[in-house]
Amino acid sequence: MGTPCHYALFELKPSFRLDLDQLATRYRELARAVHPDRFADASEREQRLALEHSASLNEAYQTLKNAPKRARYLLAMRGDEVPLEVTVHDPEFLLQQMQWREELEDLQDEADLAGVAVFKRRLKVAQEELNESFAACWDDAAQRDEAERLMRRMQFLDKLSYEVRQLEERLDD
Repeated sequence: MGTPCHYALFELKPSFRLDLDQLATRYRELARAVHPDRFADASEREQRLALEHSASLNEAYQTLKNAPKRARYLLAMRGDEVPLEVTVHDPEFLLQQMQWREELEDLQDEADLAGVAVFKRRLKVAQEELNESFAACWDDAAQRDEAERLMRRMQFLDKLSYEVRQLEERLDD
């Protein structure tokens, strides 16, 4: 692997539990140091390197600050790349997904903004619980399958929470 790992860029140990405020602060410091404006008078090669560094820093930050992306990245660091699309044998969670989707459709049909706010809070709690489960599971390499399953659940909730925010904006207009 030629490029330094995302964690190394921020001088962090690979871990699922991160202080996101600290990560943001470190990102801003590093981003300033490699900002292309600082290399306006530099050679073409230095300018290109600064741009590349800036891009990899940004990619690393976007990955690490997002829990599902961070989980997927950690899994890839420890083993094989996790395929994006895969048949998930997780019937219990599939049922839960369907219930959430139906609930969200009802809230949309009723244009129930207060209901959306409640749904959003419940979703946040579910996300926090999943993050905790993943963090615990991640510390135990023997639980790779479970960690992957939790990561997929995290991805779904992340997508759902994006849809909830979009619905909120539509209902707010």
